[in-house]
Amino acid sequence: MSTTDPDALLGPADIRELAAALGVRPTKQRGQNFVIDANTVRRIVRTAEVRPDDVVVEVGPGLGSLTLALLEAADRVVAVEIDDTLAAALPSTIASRMPDRKDRFSLVHSDAMHVRELPGPPPTALVANLPYNVAVPVLLHMLDRFPTIERTLVMVQSEVADRLAARPGNKVYGVPSVKANWYAEVKRAGAIGRNVFWPAPNVDSGLVSLVRRKPPETTATKAEVFAVVDAAFAQRRKTLRAALAGWAGSPASAEAALVAAGVSPQARGESLTVEEFARIAEAKA
Repeated sequence: MSTTDPDALLGPADIRELAAALGVRPTKQRGQNFVIDANTVRRIVRTAEVRPDDVVVEVGPGLGSLTLALLEAADRVVAVEIDDTLAAALPSTIASRMPDRKDRFSLVHSDAMHVRELPGPPPTALVANLPYNVAVPVLLHMLDRFPTIERTLVMVQSEVADRLAARPGNKVYGVPSVKANWYAEVKRAGAIGRNVFWPAPNVDSGLVSLVRRKPPETTATKAEVFAVVDAAFAQRRKTLRAALAGWAGSPASAEAALVAAGVSPQARGESLTVEEFARIAEAKA
């Protein structure tokens, strides 16, 4: 682990100074809210259980608050940033504040949804303050694309955190809950106050922990299982016999697949586990 200067992390004055020098104003369009509290980023790194041998990928590093804290703890950090100005500035921020760690940092200037490969060794962890508007698709894409990611900790809007970590039967259980569960054990890992951000968002934030697990054993493909999930929640108030009619070809075909999978045709999607969705996909296939 690096013995970095405790002042290497960015505080509120540093963040505003950097932003002013770059002419950066956080934009709602990209869901930008910069973390300005060093204690918060250190807490995120601790909660993520980042280890000295980890290769961490970070999505949306912004001005580098969390990036610097990750570099303190991990072996390497790869940051994916879409914003031209922020991407251009980040390497020099790292070099000036943590010169002994700059060679352990890589930048990918891209939209995370388009990233297909990362430089250096395969990532072992994903830690990110995800923009609220794209949090779920980015998270699912990264987990799908990089199977070596064993542990993930993301900061997202509190409502999104609740959805991701919801269990069957919970009223907010839905597509994000089931799909995240395909890849990982998911749980809430704490709350984050609004005052640690600049600008302060008008919503609360939450931490979500995801620990990789094997997907359900099934002869159906992930795409086939996810098609069932999407169909079930597109009309979540309907029974599965009705909600899956379009997917199966008819209500009768949907009922046959459900019965074969051991699922009540009168059940609703919000009561099913990812394993049950996999059985339904397999029954139709």
